[in-house]
Amino acid sequence: MRIALDAMGGDFAPKEIVAGGVRAAREFSQVESLILVGDRSVVEQELARHPDVSSRIVLHHASETIGMGETPALAVRKKKDSSISRAVDMVKTGEADAMVSAGNTGAVVVAATLKLRTLDGVMRPAIATVLPTLKRPLVLIDAGANTDCTPGMLTQFAVMGSVYSREILGQPRPVVGLMSIGGEDSKGNEITKETFRLLEAAPVNFRGNVEGHDLFEGETDVVVCDGFVGNIILKTAESTARAIGHWLKQELTANPLRLLAAALLRGGLRKMKHRMDPELHGGALLLGVNGVCIITHGASTAKAIYHAIRVAKESIGHRLNHQIVKEIAKLGALE
Repeated sequence: MRIALDAMGGDFAPKEIVAGGVRAAREFSQVESLILVGDRSVVEQELARHPDVSSRIVLHHASETIGMGETPALAVRKKKDSSISRAVDMVKTGEADAMVSAGNTGAVVVAATLKLRTLDGVMRPAIATVLPTLKRPLVLIDAGANTDCTPGMLTQFAVMGSVYSREILGQPRPVVGLMSIGGEDSKGNEITKETFRLLEAAPVNFRGNVEGHDLFEGETDVVVCDGFVGNIILKTAESTARAIGHWLKQELTANPLRLLAAALLRGGLRKMKHRMDPELHGGALLLGVNGVCIITHGASTAKAIYHAIRVAKESIGHRLNHQIVKEIAKLGALE
């Protein structure tokens, strides 16, 4: 398998991107070539810092970069030789089986949707991101690709999220919940009420509505919502985790006695930090496009890039898109 990596995207590009790519190429023998897409001179300079560069790493020059603050549609249209566009182009032409980027999320979504198109039967692609919970990882879909959704789209998101949970996270029969403002089927707006009805008949393990306090309990494997709500949930969870970390550090270093207690708790605190680490989950998959596209956080480190490449590898190996098309076809049979 061949994976294209946007070397220029992200707050810490190209240093962290290249470092993560080098590690992945060294450890993942299934990846026959890892293609670093970006300014050749800049990427080569960064590669020179690594004495153990795999021969499976190749370069593909792209003269332009899409900034994090640029308007996605305009940037993709104007910057045809950007690292994001070229990485997606490689998936389209078959030169790569997947692409990974820590760059402008909107630009990746626009480029992938326009160039790769959607899978057979899929209305819209959706961003699936993984959140840690008390028991097992949770797939939140959509996390930002579609701010306005129809009940039919949300039902498809449930199917795609279930396939992801089953094939990549190993949940044999993922439990699906619909984000709403109450557990009863009468709660929510007209879109969620109609979606509830569709999900009851869909080929998914639907538990009903879930609320915000259900998210991290670990009883649900896939939570479905539109991208507007999903992105708010994601950003709120991230900021809450940062605040808790800050408060914990502040209190544990307040005096010498607490510092001693912190030293005794070091192992447990390190384990808790590891469980909450979003970089271990490999970024967010853009599900529903005709290719494997993974979007990682703009502040991704080498560790996040390494795990994103791991998820890309697993998605290819599990034929994730083939499984999605099969399950979406079952929805059509119910109509």
